[in-house]
Amino acid sequence: MKVTRLYTGDDGQSHFEELDLPLELREGVGLMSGPIRTTAVFFRDTSEAGPEVWDYHVAPRRQFVIHLAGVAEIEVGDGTKRRFGPGDVLLADDRTGQGHISREVEGPRHQIFAVLDDSVALDAWR
Repeated sequence: MKVTRLYTGDDGQSHFEELDLPLELREGVGLMSGPIRTTAVFFRDTSEAGPEVWDYHVAPRRQFVIHLAGVAEIEVGDGTKRRFGPGDVLLADDRTGQGHISREVEGPRHQIFAVLDDSVALDAWR
């Protein structure tokens, strides 16, 4: 399963990286990842917020952002933009540096935020 990671590079700017979350075939279930330790889960509905543009900001914590409805556009320091919509998974991991810009392109957005435990290593996902 593809996950787009948003991270801070050595240059202090945010960048995108494609990760491949390992899945294993489980009889009668299909492909499934192993457990990923999380510390909290948040649900978000932007219908009361109106269209949003958040200028450069960093992720407040290391978290999956799972998009259920609506479309967001994320822009990183070099001007690269990517859109995330229903079914897309973003790993927001740029907790330092310049950060990124977030724009609501199509709303309202419904999202799930799953905060990763600090012990989660990404080495097997590359």
